[in-house]
Amino acid sequence: MEFYGCDINLLNRASVVKEYMEGAARSARATIVDSFIHQFSPYGVSGVVVIAESHLTIHTWPEYGYAAVDLFTCGEDVDPWKCYEYLNEALKAKHSTTIELRRGTLNTPHLRHKPEPVKVGV
Repeated sequence: MEFYGCDINLLNRASVVKEYMEGAARSARATIVDSFIHQFSPYGVSGVVVIAESHLTIHTWPEYGYAAVDLFTCGEDVDPWKCYEYLNEALKAKHSTTIELRRGTLNTPHLRHKPEPVKVGV
């Protein structure tokens, strides 16, 4: 996802970006494991929200009013489009673009998200 024309003051505050990224994860029904947001000097923020279903990352360029966000999710319960809607509104984007790339589309019906643990070396 790319967000343009965002509020530059929001994009340059690590605490706000963390709040929005975690809010986006919750809006999609993801399970937050941990998050880390780094404030650059003189401006810009990068961060990751690790979720049980994978991760969300963000990189901001406040000087351009721009943010790039990647969502990597798996399973049937998480809706990444809810993250998009949440962030589009929270960042006050004037314009946004998205690309959805489906990965790991294996033809293995027996595989599922978070399978039962396998006993190894027993």
